[in-house]
Amino acid sequence: MGNQQRILRFITCSNWIVLILASSAAGIIAKFDFTMGIIAGGLTVTINFHLTYHTLQKAFSRTRLPSVKSIVARHYFRFVLSAILVFVLISKHLVDPGGLLIGLSVVVVSIQLAALNALKNIIFKEAI
Repeated sequence: MGNQQRILRFITCSNWIVLILASSAAGIIAKFDFTMGIIAGGLTVTINFHLTYHTLQKAFSRTRLPSVKSIVARHYFRFVLSAILVFVLISKHLVDPGGLLIGLSVVVVSIQLAALNALKNIIFKEAI
């Protein structure tokens, strides 16, 4: 397995782990709206991450590459749907905006953890 596949698998797994840990911690110490904000935001970005991965994987696994416009159109469609979802969640006061912001940061935290893990592997590989 290539290094890129390992990093992608790490990010994919850590997305769910970070989401579960953050929502569990919030469930214990925070209000229900805050916890639901973390869950809603985390699910939104994690599902978007998976859909983007599958779109790109399908696009680059074909012998003939699809047009860039179709890939970008799918990306913007998901972006608009996510923006509408966030707007509805906040405007209807279904979730706490702070919790939603933390939930929307799940993928960013996972990418940072993957970068730290890769840096650790480089440092310890050179130390041997």
